[in-house]
Amino acid sequence: QVQLVESGGGLVQSGGSLRLSCAASGRGFTYYAVGWFLQAPGKERESVAAMSWTGRDTYYADSVNGRFTISRDNAKKTVYLQMNSLKPEDTAIYYCAAGAGSHGLGLQRSYDYWGQGTQVTVSS
Repeated sequence: QVQLVESGGGLVQSGGSLRLSCAASGRGFTYYAVGWFLQAPGKERESVAAMSWTGRDTYYADSVNGRFTISRDNAKKTVYLQMNSLKPEDTAIYYCAAGAGSHGLGLQRSYDYWGQGTQVTVSS
């Protein structure tokens, strides 16, 4: 069982940066793929970025590629999402997830454990 807690969300102006963190507790985290997903108001949850347990494989949604960077520190059991050049359309609740990743890094069904989410608001 893995528990995930996100932090680092907030209000930022367009063009600004934020770094989200996801702290994990419980067993097995080191061997799980990790991902970040977002859910904007009135929309379904969608993938943002993901990383395999080794860190060798990554996935980025087209909308964030080149602006966002996912990383992980297994010793600290923490996953990060560095978000640069933020746009108003990035406004959403951001969720951290962990799982086997066996269906593909960018797919929600690859993940068994989810955090409660952190709000990111980008003003124009």
